[in-house]
Amino acid sequence: MVKSRAFELHQGGIGFESLGDEGLPIEKGSDKFSRKRGLTLVQISDFHVGSVHFVSNLMNRTIMEVNAMSPDLVIATGDLTNEGFKQEYNAVQAYMDQIDCDQKLVIPGNHDSRNVGYVHFEERFGERHSLVSFPGVTVVGIDSSEPDLDRGRVGRSRYKWILEKFEDRAQDFKVVALHHHLLPVPGTGRERNIIDDAGDMLAVLIDNGINLVLNGHKHVPHVWSIEGMYVVTAGTASSLRLRGYNQPCYNIIKLEDETCRIYRKVPFGKQEIIAEFSSRPRTRLGSVGFTEPGRMAT
Repeated sequence: MVKSRAFELHQGGIGFESLGDEGLPIEKGSDKFSRKRGLTLVQISDFHVGSVHFVSNLMNRTIMEVNAMSPDLVIATGDLTNEGFKQEYNAVQAYMDQIDCDQKLVIPGNHDSRNVGYVHFEERFGERHSLVSFPGVTVVGIDSSEPDLDRGRVGRSRYKWILEKFEDRAQDFKVVALHHHLLPVPGTGRERNIIDDAGDMLAVLIDNGINLVLNGHKHVPHVWSIEGMYVVTAGTASSLRLRGYNQPCYNIIKLEDETCRIYRKVPFGKQEIIAEFSSRPRTRLGSVGFTEPGRMAT
């Protein structure tokens, strides 16, 4: 664990171009990567820039470690700010600009949608639902936040859009990223942190062959496996608002040799493997329909 005397607080910052086109979901990709050669994805979450618990030394160290990996994609799973204020988003922009990665997928969390903060998010990072694809790998980011509410939901109207993004990618390694929990996580208190429509959303993802779900929210890292799908919760990369003996951390996802290996990394500290499973396409069960997602087919 990093000694507290090494920490310093930070606010402010500038930069980062806005993404998006006429309000449509972003679809980004590159043909210079291949799953056979291997891909490195990094998940960072819950910065909480602007909070008294935010530590710039942890954020800067995380960025330095991530840049040393030369990842193919960096996924930021929400709560980048603490109150959704413009000045907090300015600082987040500056930090994200320091990450040396061509592909970044950024989604908001409940803290980012406070105080109409989603307008600042969209100005800097573009559409709140987005997609990044590589040969053999597809990642879809979903906004599960509700303005000024801590709880989250995806919503039935969004299910069809999610499935359409994977419809022509049946053989891909399929990843969905959102902020809130899909499954309860031990050590997070009362079970009020899963999205309101968690059951329907789980059915949609499992029945359509999603390999991996990434989320953040309560700063408690955890891994679940359910019906062959892995659900990985990230800790906070840069906040000292921690439960029990948890440490600030982020996740590294390595795809190579038809295997997915996920590592948990503590800034300034150790790295340990937390999951290993096949990255081959999962069988689509298809019990949830495209026209009425969440309703079991008869």
